[in-house]
Amino acid sequence: MNKLCVLVMAAGKGTRMKSATPKVLQPVLDRPIIDYVIRNVLSAGINQEDLAVLVGSGGEEVESHITENFPHAKIIWQHEQLGTGHAVKTARDFWSEYEKLIVLNGDLPMMKSQSLKRLISSAGENDCTVITFEAENPGAYGRIIRGKNSVSIIEHKDASPEQREIHEVNAGCYAFNVKSLLEIIDSITNKNSQHEYYITDALALMNDAEMTTGAFIMPESEMQGVNTQSELANVSREMRQEILTHWMSEGVRIVDPDTVYIGADVILSHDVTIMPNVQIWGRTRIGAGSVIGSGSILTNAEIGENVHVIAYAVIENSTLNNHVKAGPFCYIRDNTCLEEKSFAGKFVELKNSRIGEGSKVPHLSYMGDATLGHDVNIGAGSITCNYDGEHKNKTHIGNNCFIGSNTMFVAPVEVGDGSTTAAGSVITQRVPENSLGVGRARQTNIADWSLRNHNHKTTTEGDK
Repeated sequence: MNKLCVLVMAAGKGTRMKSATPKVLQPVLDRPIIDYVIRNVLSAGINQEDLAVLVGSGGEEVESHITENFPHAKIIWQHEQLGTGHAVKTARDFWSEYEKLIVLNGDLPMMKSQSLKRLISSAGENDCTVITFEAENPGAYGRIIRGKNSVSIIEHKDASPEQREIHEVNAGCYAFNVKSLLEIIDSITNKNSQHEYYITDALALMNDAEMTTGAFIMPESEMQGVNTQSELANVSREMRQEILTHWMSEGVRIVDPDTVYIGADVILSHDVTIMPNVQIWGRTRIGAGSVIGSGSILTNAEIGENVHVIAYAVIENSTLNNHVKAGPFCYIRDNTCLEEKSFAGKFVELKNSRIGEGSKVPHLSYMGDATLGHDVNIGAGSITCNYDGEHKNKTHIGNNCFIGSNTMFVAPVEVGDGSTTAAGSVITQRVPENSLGVGRARQTNIADWSLRNHNHKTTTEGDK
């Protein structure tokens, strides 16, 4: 028999969120709530195969997300939401094969893997261990009543004035001895005002059977559930501050922490400088000595060492190698790679392109599905006409090329090494090595055109 499994409860409607998105998929920074829960479980040493997620309301979306991101976790459907006790019963075929079961709520993104490890190490001491926390304001939480070899929960509405002074409260999560849980699970009834089956009743049944029950105190900061948009914002704020504090302790200079957002999967090296009003998301990696300028947004970006993102750059799913400069006001996306010492300047868009070492796209240009060799200079206003209505076509520009301003490359097309294009050219055919490509109409000057046109306008306006 396997030793330990975890059941994550993610079937609730989350009606107080007032959102079409299931509660557990609401984002804390750039990751859904449930991702934090599952990742902390895995970091505590639990294998995906020993993890199940209970889905219900909005379950198709939740199932799709879990299957994509945690493919070995099991999905269990609770088609009717009849309470937490019913939820645990529904998952019985999963957990009955184990010795220990931990039941966690899916809306606890602040819970830490270290705390879960401590819970796991102590879970074997009782038939049931209730996870609790010391609440600064206990409010409507169920209070924990400790006995010699047992604990019990009394709901706020049923508590005496003295019991309401107790600050240790029920967090709604549990660790069970599976054999003991199987003995009492079918005795949980729905004889209450809500006609639902509550897992809290399992604790009372175990106490009646003289089983051993106990409580495990978690930090209150880790037990913050998310039920409203306001609570989501509060948790996001705390998570953001936690991440910023961590990276500053690792030698990252964050000039104005009040305006910077960094996602949970980002990795920063020492001596990185983050200027105000920066957002860094996804699996972005930034190397030592790099500077990310104000207003920039990076998502899944690979940034090398001593890179200077000047300001207001948007970089998505792309790589900037060492000593690259980018910005201001550039958009780099879709698997673009800038090789060492290359440059993408103001009002430049790069898409699915490779910019060679030392090459420059300084301003007002679009390079899409393009490959540039080393030491290429792209003149202002140049673009690759890469889409013919059906296919994205490639442009290849060789080494040491000079591209005149306002050159249009009608892809597929190639420019050989050492070549130049004349400003204003439309390049539709291959330019051989060390050649000048000229693709523009011959200029024609019409004498006295302005005078004749001006006289015509004057006469016409007079006739009016």
